[in-house]
Amino acid sequence: MSATVSFKVPAPAGTRDVTVSYQRVGRGDPLVLLHGIGHHRQAWDPVVDILATEREVIAVDLPGFGASPDLPAGLAHDLPTINSVLAALFEALDLDRPHVAGNSLGGLLALELGREKSVRSVTALAPAGFWTEAERRYAFGVLLTMRGLAQRLPLPVVERMSRSAVGRTALTSTIYRRPARRAPEAVVAETLALAGASAFEATLHTGTTVRFTDPLPGVPVTVAWGAHDRILLRRQGVRAKRIIPHARLVRLPGCGHVPMNDDPALVARVILDGSSRPAGL
Repeated sequence: MSATVSFKVPAPAGTRDVTVSYQRVGRGDPLVLLHGIGHHRQAWDPVVDILATEREVIAVDLPGFGASPDLPAGLAHDLPTINSVLAALFEALDLDRPHVAGNSLGGLLALELGREKSVRSVTALAPAGFWTEAERRYAFGVLLTMRGLAQRLPLPVVERMSRSAVGRTALTSTIYRRPARRAPEAVVAETLALAGASAFEATLHTGTTVRFTDPLPGVPVTVAWGAHDRILLRRQGVRAKRIIPHARLVRLPGCGHVPMNDDPALVARVILDGSSRPAGL
């Protein structure tokens, strides 16, 4: 079941009220799931039930994505602000240093939370921030093209395309290695989420100068990369391992940029193992 929570976040001129939509299921140590840019929390649906057998899972719609309203005036979509938003969210949901897993933008945010020591462990699936400038420009170009197509396609066309494997491939093969596996209704919903994401441009703009360079001592870190990632190329995983030497680097065969749909069992196992590692490893 989805729910919303509102809380206050510090702003340059006082505080602002922020509202976030989320889903909370399962039992065990808390595990927060963060999606990528232009996506929504339903990106995690293929793995949530598996994770919920061992963890209390909190899948979040980031502000300005999915069902969460955009940030109010006075709050920017930069890393310090989103860190503050997530810290306030954890407090509002009574989460004491949860485990966190993120994909793409969500992977970068998970690593940022690890740098702040506000989480117990980090699992980052194809995280942003380990690119060269040329790789960043390429990735942003792909994302902008995807966004433009999603905005131009009429809903009846999206619905018709989603009914066939060929249509689902045309709509989602950039992010999935096995797009035909995605349910038609999920493809429609995520196409609408990409088209309607009010924070898309602002978030992309703040990413132009982002590089992750912190080794994250004392926090268990897993970095996993799909072998067929077409947005953030897999060699960036090797770069991440150099920056975070103690991180466990995992290759995800048969997976694209959003691997949860391509191999749910493998991705769930990577996350569960990552959130079971001892501190300092």
